[in-house]
Amino acid sequence: MRTLTAPSTLSLISRLNVFKIPPSPPLFRLCHSPFSLVPPPRPLSIMASATPSSSSQAVSPGDVNNETNVFQLIQAHQEKAARLPPVEEIRTVLDQSTRGMLSTFSQQHEGYPSGSMVDFAGDANGSPILAVSSLAVHTKDLLANPKCSLLVARDPEDRTDLVITLHGDAIAVSEKDQAAVRTAYLAKHPNAFWVDFGDFQFMLIEPKVVRYVSGVATALLGSGEFSKEEYQDSKVDPIAQFSKPVASHMNKDHAEGTKVIVQFSTSIPVDYAYMVDLDSLGFNVKAGYQGNTFKLRIPFPRRAEDRKDVKTLIVDMLQAARSQVN
Repeated sequence: MRTLTAPSTLSLISRLNVFKIPPSPPLFRLCHSPFSLVPPPRPLSIMASATPSSSSQAVSPGDVNNETNVFQLIQAHQEKAARLPPVEEIRTVLDQSTRGMLSTFSQQHEGYPSGSMVDFAGDANGSPILAVSSLAVHTKDLLANPKCSLLVARDPEDRTDLVITLHGDAIAVSEKDQAAVRTAYLAKHPNAFWVDFGDFQFMLIEPKVVRYVSGVATALLGSGEFSKEEYQDSKVDPIAQFSKPVASHMNKDHAEGTKVIVQFSTSIPVDYAYMVDLDSLGFNVKAGYQGNTFKLRIPFPRRAEDRKDVKTLIVDMLQAARSQVN
């Protein structure tokens, strides 16, 4: 794995992204990568092990009286927050994603790059599956030159969040693999009835290298890349598949509980907190405090084993937070 280091040795605050920034001082211009830039052997990992951070003590709004204190609290908490290893997180994000920007070499315009928004799904090896029409320009490009890339943004609305680019070669799916690939694609796109039309075919992008960048246009830029072998040897987190239903339920029915957990975990009396996604080591929230909005990583006390265990852990965290408040 090759990495590009940032011009700062400060450990990164995992996924801190502040969107509403006061004119001065620029304490919250620290929107960056989910990985810290530290020496090998894991130069872009930030506390990737499952070791939980120590419990925080609840604080009152009066204890957090300026931006410096808020920054310090966030920094201290996020540096200890357990998270997936970088390559595993990237593999998981791609597995959970369904749409990206496909770049091909244009046959119509003398080999200039050409971009198309496409739906995709991942196969068991992490290769993106495309359902392409023979009428599409990008299909003609790929048949003439299979070299391409697929760009996926974890949060398209947040330019500082993780962006992944998978470079590879597009190949037609063999007859013997058609059924399995069709099943995998329709699992992510159940309404894609057009895949059975005569002008459509399935293609796979065989990865050559996977690059990522996060913290674009911020003080703490993080980036790096993984080889095909590193990427394919990594595993998809088994809990991430429950992100949407769990986050939807929590945000609809238990938003106040999420806020209490975040307040207790971070020692910041946030005004609100909404769950964004989760994995086996914790969940990510978008929280607000005094007009600022930022993303925070909230670790579980231990690794979650299954969906039922996620509920158990969240209930335990809420009870611990409320008992401290009481």
